[in-house]
Amino acid sequence: MTAPPVTALIVSYRTGPVLKDCLNALRANDSVSSTIIVDNGNPAETQAWLDELSRQHAAVSVLRPGDNLGFGRAVNLAAEQAGEGHLLVVNPDAIVADDALAYLQETGLRLTPPWIVGGRIHDEHGREERGARRRDLTLMRALLSFIGINRWTLEATPPPDGPVPMPVISGAFFLTSTGSFRQLGGFDEAYFLHVEDVDLCKRCREAGGHVLYDPRANALHHGATSDAPGRTVAAHKADSLALYFDRHATGPLERLAARLLMPIAKWVMLAARRD
Repeated sequence: MTAPPVTALIVSYRTGPVLKDCLNALRANDSVSSTIIVDNGNPAETQAWLDELSRQHAAVSVLRPGDNLGFGRAVNLAAEQAGEGHLLVVNPDAIVADDALAYLQETGLRLTPPWIVGGRIHDEHGREERGARRRDLTLMRALLSFIGINRWTLEATPPPDGPVPMPVISGAFFLTSTGSFRQLGGFDEAYFLHVEDVDLCKRCREAGGHVLYDPRANALHHGATSDAPGRTVAAHKADSLALYFDRHATGPLERLAARLLMPIAKWVMLAARRD
């Protein structure tokens, strides 16, 4: 079966120099047919470079909504401009390996919609980073993570040999089909930043779809390249977790517990930040 064309979707907010490395790697990848960048807010120098890149390469386009839309809403905006085929969602500070897309597409083409396939994300030393493969998110796991006990992410466990079903993969690096993304309604735009990928994976599984993790598909993640204030990012994460449990609580008691405990967890998270 011939693999469909792939449109890469990138959301950038004050990403820094690594954005150029991310985009250059995608342009050099024969599996990527086009790239859509949503400029949620970058310095004038970066904007000028993006404009020149799009002028020189017809397959690269830049969208400027005029405001910081947040991650999920910006991805949805880019997806609306994409043609039929496959969508690669990748963070602007990640460098996708040359063979990664071939593996993701090989796995995705075996699945019926809706489907999502996430890849392995690693640091400069090749170590798997947190979050690319995760258990289902429960209130207990979320609360334990606030105090430094990780019962959610799986990077410390033995990696699988090949593609495996996974409750949650990372929104920093995944492939889906245009039809799957539309069927799921894209990202829930109520999430400004963080947890929107957890929500998407849960909705995909609840719709009878497939969420898989493919360890053969790799992306180097530089991480923490945006100059967005740490306390602001932490606040968004806490608010998104509260929203998630309001959306997906297993019952009224868990929803009530989340509404009572999440403000405390947010205070703890913000108190730990100095910036």
